[in-house]
Amino acid sequence: MSQTYRALLVGTGGIGDAHARAAEATQGRVQLVAAVDLDAARVKAFCERHRVPAPYTDYTVALREVRPDLVFIAAPPSLHRAMSVAAMEAGAWVLCEKPFCASLAELDEIEAVAQRTGRHTACVFQMRFASSTAHVRSLAESGQLGRPLVAVCNTLWFRDATYYATPWRGKWAGDLGGPTMGLGIHAMDHLLHLLGEWSEVRAIAARLDRDIEVEDVSMAMITFANGALASVVNSALSPRQETYIRLDYQKATVELTHLYSYTRDNWRFTLSPAAQDEGNSLLQAWQSFPPDVGSTHTAQLAAFVADMDAGRRPLTSGPEARRTLELLTALYKSAFTGEGVRRGSIVPGDPFYTSLHGGRALP
Repeated sequence: MSQTYRALLVGTGGIGDAHARAAEATQGRVQLVAAVDLDAARVKAFCERHRVPAPYTDYTVALREVRPDLVFIAAPPSLHRAMSVAAMEAGAWVLCEKPFCASLAELDEIEAVAQRTGRHTACVFQMRFASSTAHVRSLAESGQLGRPLVAVCNTLWFRDATYYATPWRGKWAGDLGGPTMGLGIHAMDHLLHLLGEWSEVRAIAARLDRDIEVEDVSMAMITFANGALASVVNSALSPRQETYIRLDYQKATVELTHLYSYTRDNWRFTLSPAAQDEGNSLLQAWQSFPPDVGSTHTAQLAAFVADMDAGRRPLTSGPEARRTLELLTALYKSAFTGEGVRRGSIVPGDPFYTSLHGGRALP
């Protein structure tokens, strides 16, 4: 008989509803038994809306009394490290919203606690978990698309003054970064999941229009270990919003256009003229999608539950989570220093190891 996991949610804002729906979709495998929020009225309304038995306003008390198997963290970013560590220390596995934590130093601390407790903390990177992404990866890894050559990764979103009016937003200490860390992290993680290891990044970041401490736009050029080159734009200033990934392989162009989630219908496939001789077979391979599962919290939680069942490391924990955070850290370091940053070069003793902005301020 399948095990039932008792879950605690921390943070009952809008994204908390997505976690509640994901738990409901497990058909009893994950039971959301309690929720925590500093706002007593909000957590009470959330619990009534989702039929959650126990509302709390104190996380420490909730951990002690509920003793959950699983903790969903949807609290402000600056709290993620401490809450993740406390949950693992209490015996729970953790699924934590992005951004995972404030630095590579914090991520290494989370991983050290995971190693000691035998519990894992994974980041919510739901873009990886759509069945159509698995299909693209399969075609690429089998060599049917040829080598990857060029990629584009754009997160062109819009966040106005009202969004940044929340006291912790737009500040390094609260938001942990601008659209690089808080918005584009999803698409950049998705890009790495599709293309693999990166080796160097060169970037710029600026504050062009919002009255905030962090950047409101960044741009980067990434070199991948397989030789592919990618351009990246992360923006909080774009009225026509779009999330766009384009992968140019030797034999085809693969494009994904969406905003916050996607299904197989959001993909586009274009054959290279040089691949016309094998065009029919390649098109057939492309069109042979598996049953469609979208890029949702529900999809990631299903995979996470399977990992808990098997006692294995979740996909977006440990080295995979670190690869993405290291890229973002290198992007910031490059933007602040004006120099290219190679993977593996940000180590203890480097100011950017403990702080994404390296103790510097945007001009």
